[in-house]
Amino acid sequence: MGASIPQLLVNGVALGAAYALIALGFVLVINAVGAVNFAQGDLVMAGGFVAVTITEYLTPWASDNLPDLAFIGPRASAVGLGLVILPLTMVVMAVLGLLFSALAYAPLRHRPPVSVFISTIAVGLILQHGANAVFGPEPRVGPPLVVDGNFALGPITLSIQQLSVILAAGCLITGTGLLLSRSQLGRQLRAVAQDPEMAEAIGISAGHCIAITFALAVALAGSAGMLLSNQFFVAPSDGGLFMLKAYIAVTLGGWGRLDGAAFAALLIGVFEVMMAAFVSYVMAEALLYAGVLLVLLVRPSGLLRETIQRRT
Repeated sequence: MGASIPQLLVNGVALGAAYALIALGFVLVINAVGAVNFAQGDLVMAGGFVAVTITEYLTPWASDNLPDLAFIGPRASAVGLGLVILPLTMVVMAVLGLLFSALAYAPLRHRPPVSVFISTIAVGLILQHGANAVFGPEPRVGPPLVVDGNFALGPITLSIQQLSVILAAGCLITGTGLLLSRSQLGRQLRAVAQDPEMAEAIGISAGHCIAITFALAVALAGSAGMLLSNQFFVAPSDGGLFMLKAYIAVTLGGWGRLDGAAFAALLIGVFEVMMAAFVSYVMAEALLYAGVLLVLLVRPSGLLRETIQRRT
Protein backbone atom coordinates (compact mmCIF):
# COMPACT_ATOMS: atom_id res chain seq x y z
CA MET A 1 0.00 0.00 0.00
CA GLY A 2 1.68 3.20 -1.21
CA ALA A 3 -0.31 5.83 0.70
CA SER A 4 -0.66 6.37 4.42
CA ILE A 5 -3.96 5.91 6.23
CA PRO A 6 -4.45 9.70 6.72
CA GLN A 7 -3.83 10.31 3.01
CA LEU A 8 -6.27 7.54 2.08
CA LEU A 9 -8.89 9.11 4.35
CA VAL A 10 -8.33 12.50 2.73
CA ASN A 11 -8.61 10.89 -0.72
CA GLY A 12 -11.81 9.14 0.32
CA VAL A 13 -13.38 12.28 1.76
CA ALA A 14 -12.42 14.24 -1.37
CA LEU A 15 -14.02 11.62 -3.61
CA GLY A 16 -17.08 11.44 -1.36
CA ALA A 17 -17.40 15.24 -1.35
CA ALA A 18 -17.48 15.25 -5.15
CA TYR A 19 -20.08 12.46 -5.08
CA ALA A 20 -22.07 14.58 -2.61
CA LEU A 21 -22.27 17.44 -5.10
CA ILE A 22 -23.66 15.04 -7.70
CA ALA A 23 -26.16 13.59 -5.23
CA LEU A 24 -27.33 17.02 -4.06
CA GLY A 25 -28.23 18.02 -7.60
CA PHE A 26 -29.94 14.67 -8.05
CA VAL A 27 -32.11 15.21 -4.94
CA LEU A 28 -32.93 18.81 -5.84
CA VAL A 29 -34.50 17.69 -9.11
CA ILE A 30 -36.34 14.78 -7.48
CA ASN A 31 -37.87 17.07 -4.86
CA ALA A 32 -38.73 19.78 -7.40
CA VAL A 33 -40.39 17.71 -10.13
CA GLY A 34 -40.99 14.28 -8.58
CA ALA A 35 -38.94 12.56 -11.27
CA VAL A 36 -35.42 11.19 -11.56
CA ASN A 37 -32.97 13.01 -13.81
CA PHE A 38 -31.18 10.13 -15.49
CA ALA A 39 -28.85 12.56 -17.27
CA GLN A 40 -27.21 13.67 -14.01
CA GLY A 41 -24.14 11.50 -14.56
CA ASP A 42 -23.69 12.70 -18.12
CA LEU A 43 -23.98 16.28 -16.90
CA VAL A 44 -21.07 15.58 -14.53
CA MET A 45 -19.11 14.33 -17.53
CA ALA A 46 -20.10 17.44 -19.47
CA GLY A 47 -18.86 19.61 -16.62
CA GLY A 48 -15.47 17.91 -16.82
CA PHE A 49 -15.20 18.64 -20.54
CA VAL A 50 -16.37 22.23 -20.03
CA ALA A 51 -13.52 22.65 -17.54
CA VAL A 52 -11.05 21.11 -20.00
CA THR A 53 -12.24 23.47 -22.75
CA ILE A 54 -12.08 26.57 -20.55
CA THR A 55 -8.56 25.58 -19.49
CA GLU A 56 -7.44 25.31 -23.11
CA TYR A 57 -8.72 28.81 -23.81
CA LEU A 58 -7.28 30.35 -20.64
CA THR A 59 -3.87 28.68 -20.86
CA PRO A 60 -2.45 31.12 -23.47
CA TRP A 61 -3.69 34.06 -21.41
CA ALA A 62 -2.08 32.63 -18.28
CA SER A 63 1.19 32.03 -20.12
CA ASP A 64 1.29 35.65 -21.26
CA ASN A 65 0.13 37.27 -18.04
CA LEU A 66 1.59 35.00 -15.36
CA PRO A 67 5.24 34.60 -16.38
CA ASP A 68 6.31 34.36 -12.74
CA LEU A 69 4.77 30.86 -12.60
CA ALA A 70 7.04 29.51 -15.32
CA PHE A 71 9.40 27.91 -12.83
CA ILE A 72 6.71 25.41 -11.85
CA GLY A 73 6.93 23.55 -15.14
CA PRO A 74 4.94 22.88 -18.31
CA ARG A 75 1.61 22.84 -16.42
CA ALA A 76 2.27 26.32 -15.03
CA SER A 77 -0.41 27.87 -17.22
CA ALA A 78 -3.06 25.82 -15.40
CA VAL A 79 -1.69 26.39 -11.91
CA GLY A 80 -3.95 28.61 -9.88
CA LEU A 81 -6.48 28.90 -12.69
CA GLY A 82 -8.66 26.23 -11.11
CA LEU A 83 -10.11 28.80 -8.74
CA VAL A 84 -11.24 30.77 -11.81
CA ILE A 85 -12.21 27.77 -13.91
CA LEU A 86 -14.50 26.29 -11.24
CA PRO A 87 -16.96 29.23 -11.09
CA LEU A 88 -16.79 29.67 -14.87
CA THR A 89 -17.64 25.98 -15.30
CA MET A 90 -20.57 26.33 -12.92
CA VAL A 91 -21.91 29.35 -14.80
CA VAL A 92 -21.74 27.53 -18.14
CA MET A 93 -23.39 24.46 -16.63
CA ALA A 94 -26.11 26.58 -14.97
CA VAL A 95 -27.01 27.96 -18.41
CA LEU A 96 -27.05 24.39 -19.71
CA GLY A 97 -29.35 23.53 -16.80
CA LEU A 98 -31.82 26.22 -17.86
CA LEU A 99 -31.73 24.86 -21.41
CA PHE A 100 -32.11 21.33 -20.07
CA SER A 101 -35.20 22.37 -18.09
CA ALA A 102 -36.74 24.10 -21.11
CA LEU A 103 -36.21 21.15 -23.44
CA ALA A 104 -36.41 18.01 -21.29
CA TYR A 105 -38.91 18.99 -18.60
CA ALA A 106 -41.09 22.04 -19.37
CA PRO A 107 -42.84 20.54 -22.44
CA LEU A 108 -43.59 17.37 -20.45
CA ARG A 109 -44.50 19.02 -17.15
CA HIS A 110 -48.08 17.77 -17.18
CA ARG A 111 -47.28 14.37 -18.66
CA PRO A 112 -46.70 11.15 -16.66
CA PRO A 113 -43.29 10.94 -14.91
CA VAL A 114 -42.14 8.25 -17.34
CA SER A 115 -42.09 10.91 -20.07
CA VAL A 116 -39.55 12.92 -18.07
CA PHE A 117 -37.51 9.76 -17.43
CA ILE A 118 -37.26 9.11 -21.15
CA SER A 119 -36.46 12.72 -22.02
CA THR A 120 -33.60 12.88 -19.49
CA ILE A 121 -32.19 9.60 -20.79
CA ALA A 122 -32.33 11.05 -24.30
CA VAL A 123 -30.49 14.20 -23.19
CA GLY A 124 -27.87 12.06 -21.47
CA LEU A 125 -27.27 10.08 -24.66
CA ILE A 126 -27.01 13.31 -26.66
CA LEU A 127 -24.39 14.62 -24.23
CA GLN A 128 -22.45 11.36 -24.30
CA HIS A 129 -22.36 11.03 -28.08
CA GLY A 130 -21.77 14.75 -28.53
CA ALA A 131 -18.75 14.65 -26.22
CA ASN A 132 -17.44 11.60 -28.03
CA ALA A 133 -17.78 13.35 -31.39
CA VAL A 134 -16.12 16.59 -30.23
CA PHE A 135 -13.42 15.34 -27.86
CA GLY A 136 -12.98 11.71 -28.87
CA PRO A 137 -13.27 8.62 -26.67
CA GLU A 138 -9.92 9.00 -24.91
CA PRO A 139 -9.88 10.29 -21.31
CA ARG A 140 -8.85 13.91 -20.87
CA VAL A 141 -7.23 15.44 -17.80
CA GLY A 142 -8.86 18.45 -16.21
CA PRO A 143 -7.18 21.37 -14.46
CA PRO A 144 -6.02 21.18 -10.84
CA LEU A 145 -7.96 23.37 -8.45
CA VAL A 146 -4.73 24.71 -6.95
CA VAL A 147 -1.01 24.03 -7.23
CA ASP A 148 -0.13 20.34 -7.29
CA GLY A 149 1.98 19.22 -4.37
CA ASN A 150 1.91 17.92 -0.81
CA PHE A 151 1.33 19.46 2.59
CA ALA A 152 3.43 18.18 5.48
CA LEU A 153 1.74 17.96 8.85
CA GLY A 154 4.39 16.49 11.11
CA PRO A 155 5.11 12.95 9.90
CA ILE A 156 1.96 12.99 7.75
CA THR A 157 2.03 14.17 4.14
CA LEU A 158 -1.27 15.12 2.52
CA SER A 159 -2.15 16.13 -1.04
CA ILE A 160 -2.86 19.84 -1.46
CA GLN A 161 -5.13 19.09 -4.42
CA GLN A 162 -7.26 16.68 -2.42
CA LEU A 163 -7.51 19.07 0.52
CA SER A 164 -8.57 21.85 -1.85
CA VAL A 165 -11.25 19.61 -3.37
CA ILE A 166 -12.66 18.94 0.09
CA LEU A 167 -12.65 22.64 0.92
CA ALA A 168 -14.26 23.67 -2.37
CA ALA A 169 -16.92 20.96 -2.21
CA GLY A 170 -17.60 21.79 1.45
CA CYS A 171 -18.13 25.45 0.55
CA LEU A 172 -20.50 24.54 -2.28
CA ILE A 173 -22.48 22.12 -0.12
CA THR A 174 -22.71 24.63 2.72
CA GLY A 175 -23.64 27.41 0.33
CA THR A 176 -26.40 25.29 -1.18
CA GLY A 177 -27.76 24.52 2.28
CA LEU A 178 -27.73 28.19 3.27
CA LEU A 179 -29.38 29.20 -0.01
CA LEU A 180 -32.22 26.75 0.54
CA SER A 181 -32.72 27.42 4.25
CA ARG A 182 -31.91 31.11 4.75
CA SER A 183 -32.77 32.97 1.54
CA GLN A 184 -36.10 34.08 0.12
CA LEU A 185 -35.28 32.27 -3.13
CA GLY A 186 -34.55 29.10 -1.19
CA ARG A 187 -37.88 29.29 0.60
CA GLN A 188 -39.63 29.69 -2.74
CA LEU A 189 -37.78 26.69 -4.17
CA ARG A 190 -38.74 24.58 -1.17
CA ALA A 191 -42.36 25.76 -1.36
CA VAL A 192 -42.60 24.71 -5.02
CA ALA A 193 -40.97 21.36 -4.21
CA GLN A 194 -43.46 20.69 -1.41
CA ASP A 195 -46.67 21.90 -3.07
CA PRO A 196 -46.42 23.60 -6.48
CA GLU A 197 -50.17 24.30 -6.70
CA MET A 198 -50.23 26.09 -3.36
CA ALA A 199 -47.04 27.97 -4.27
CA GLU A 200 -48.69 29.17 -7.47
CA ALA A 201 -51.75 30.24 -5.47
CA ILE A 202 -49.66 32.58 -3.32
CA GLY A 203 -47.88 34.14 -6.28
CA ILE A 204 -44.74 32.00 -6.66
CA SER A 205 -43.95 30.99 -10.23
CA ALA A 206 -43.47 27.24 -10.11
CA GLY A 207 -42.05 27.19 -13.63
CA HIS A 208 -39.36 29.74 -12.82
CA CYS A 209 -38.44 28.01 -9.56
CA ILE A 210 -38.16 24.63 -11.27
CA ALA A 211 -35.92 26.14 -13.96
CA ILE A 212 -33.69 27.66 -11.25
CA THR A 213 -33.59 24.30 -9.48
CA PHE A 214 -32.39 22.61 -12.66
CA ALA A 215 -29.76 25.32 -13.12
CA LEU A 216 -28.50 24.82 -9.56
CA ALA A 217 -28.52 21.03 -9.85
CA VAL A 218 -26.63 21.06 -13.15
CA ALA A 219 -24.14 23.63 -11.84
CA LEU A 220 -23.40 21.33 -8.89
CA ALA A 221 -22.96 18.41 -11.29
CA GLY A 222 -20.57 20.52 -13.37
CA SER A 223 -18.53 21.47 -10.32
CA ALA A 224 -18.18 17.79 -9.43
CA GLY A 225 -17.08 17.04 -12.99
CA MET A 226 -14.38 19.69 -12.80
CA LEU A 227 -13.15 18.54 -9.37
CA LEU A 228 -13.01 14.88 -10.44
CA SER A 229 -11.47 15.46 -13.87
CA ASN A 230 -7.95 16.22 -12.63
CA GLN A 231 -7.29 13.03 -10.66
CA PHE A 232 -9.64 10.60 -12.39
CA PHE A 233 -9.70 12.21 -15.86
CA VAL A 234 -12.94 12.54 -17.83
CA ALA A 235 -14.25 10.47 -20.75
CA PRO A 236 -17.59 10.50 -22.63
CA SER A 237 -18.52 7.12 -21.17
CA ASP A 238 -18.19 8.18 -17.51
CA GLY A 239 -21.78 9.35 -17.06
CA GLY A 240 -23.26 5.97 -16.18
CA LEU A 241 -20.84 5.43 -13.29
CA PHE A 242 -21.51 8.88 -11.82
CA MET A 243 -25.25 8.36 -12.17
CA LEU A 244 -25.04 5.04 -10.36
CA LYS A 245 -23.06 6.50 -7.45
CA ALA A 246 -25.55 9.36 -7.08
CA TYR A 247 -28.48 6.95 -7.13
CA ILE A 248 -26.86 4.77 -4.48
CA ALA A 249 -26.11 7.79 -2.28
CA VAL A 250 -29.68 9.04 -2.52
CA THR A 251 -31.09 5.58 -1.83
CA LEU A 252 -28.88 5.02 1.21
CA GLY A 253 -29.34 8.53 2.54
CA GLY A 254 -33.13 8.52 2.39
CA TRP A 255 -35.04 9.40 -0.75
CA GLY A 256 -35.45 13.16 -0.91
CA ARG A 257 -33.02 14.09 1.90
CA LEU A 258 -30.22 16.47 1.00
CA ASP A 259 -28.30 15.82 4.22
CA GLY A 260 -28.75 12.07 3.91
CA ALA A 261 -27.51 12.06 0.31
CA ALA A 262 -24.41 14.08 1.23
CA PHE A 263 -23.64 11.86 4.22
CA ALA A 264 -24.07 8.65 2.23
CA ALA A 265 -21.91 10.03 -0.60
CA LEU A 266 -19.07 10.72 1.84
CA LEU A 267 -19.34 7.18 3.19
CA ILE A 268 -19.25 5.76 -0.33
CA GLY A 269 -16.13 7.75 -1.22
CA VAL A 270 -14.22 6.71 1.91
CA PHE A 271 -15.34 3.09 1.55
CA GLU A 272 -14.25 2.89 -2.10
CA VAL A 273 -10.82 4.40 -1.51
CA MET A 274 -10.03 2.36 1.60
CA MET A 275 -11.22 -0.93 0.14
CA ALA A 276 -9.44 -0.30 -3.16
CA ALA A 277 -6.19 0.37 -1.27
CA PHE A 278 -6.40 -2.69 0.97
CA VAL A 279 -8.05 -5.15 -1.44
CA SER A 280 -8.81 -4.02 -5.02
CA TYR A 281 -11.06 -1.60 -6.86
CA VAL A 282 -13.16 -4.44 -8.30
CA MET A 283 -13.71 -5.89 -4.83
CA ALA A 284 -14.51 -2.43 -3.48
CA GLU A 285 -17.26 -2.03 -6.08
CA ALA A 286 -18.65 -5.51 -5.39
CA LEU A 287 -18.71 -4.91 -1.63
CA LEU A 288 -20.35 -1.51 -2.14
CA TYR A 289 -23.24 -3.05 -4.06
CA ALA A 290 -23.51 -5.85 -1.53
CA GLY A 291 -23.65 -3.24 1.24
CA VAL A 292 -26.43 -1.41 -0.58
CA LEU A 293 -28.48 -4.59 -0.77
CA LEU A 294 -27.88 -5.24 2.93
CA VAL A 295 -28.97 -1.74 3.94
CA LEU A 296 -32.10 -2.01 1.79
CA LEU A 297 -32.97 -5.32 3.42
CA VAL A 298 -32.45 -4.05 6.97
CA ARG A 299 -33.62 -0.46 6.48
CA PRO A 300 -35.49 0.02 3.17
CA SER A 301 -36.01 3.74 3.82
CA GLY A 302 -32.26 4.37 3.94
CA LEU A 303 -29.90 5.39 6.71
CA LEU A 304 -32.04 8.46 7.44
CA ARG A 305 -35.81 8.62 7.32
CA GLU A 306 -37.24 9.62 3.98
CA THR A 307 -38.76 13.07 3.66
CA ILE A 308 -41.06 12.00 0.84
CA GLN A 309 -42.80 8.68 0.50
CA ARG A 310 -43.38 8.40 -3.26
CA ARG A 311 -40.39 6.86 -4.98
CA THR A 312 -39.94 7.43 -8.68
